[in-house]
Amino acid sequence: MERTFIIVKPDGVERGLVGAIIERFERRGFRIVKMEMRTIARPDAAGHYEHLADRPLFQGLLDYVTRGPSALLVFERGADAVKVARSLIGATDPADALPGTIRGDFGGTLPENVVHASDSPESYEREVRIFFPDDAAHLTSTGL
Repeated sequence: MERTFIIVKPDGVERGLVGAIIERFERRGFRIVKMEMRTIARPDAAGHYEHLADRPLFQGLLDYVTRGPSALLVFERGADAVKVARSLIGATDPADALPGTIRGDFGGTLPENVVHASDSPESYEREVRIFFPDDAAHLTSTGL
């Protein structure tokens, strides 16, 4: 089993989309391993988006993702969890996301694109250590 990390970002929570987003994952065979609702701390957000730190959008992105509660989820599925999750969520920019994808159906305008998904098993491992440090040893990508 492979695992992936998903964030339903504040705009998705504000619009009441958490259940609809989880349902899409469950319909594709994903199982929730861990879920927590919380407002992301700014240092965690900065660590998560550190690859964008030199871009002008960085501070606005941090403001957005820390403005209210998010749903933080670890899902598992067969050996292709990351790939299938990325397919489900669609292109980063909702304007480019296909209808039927989460961002295509629910996304607004950047940076408000409703959801984040790990882009690789390595990213999953890094993200779990950021957002679930106390549980990271038990949330490896290969299972408990």
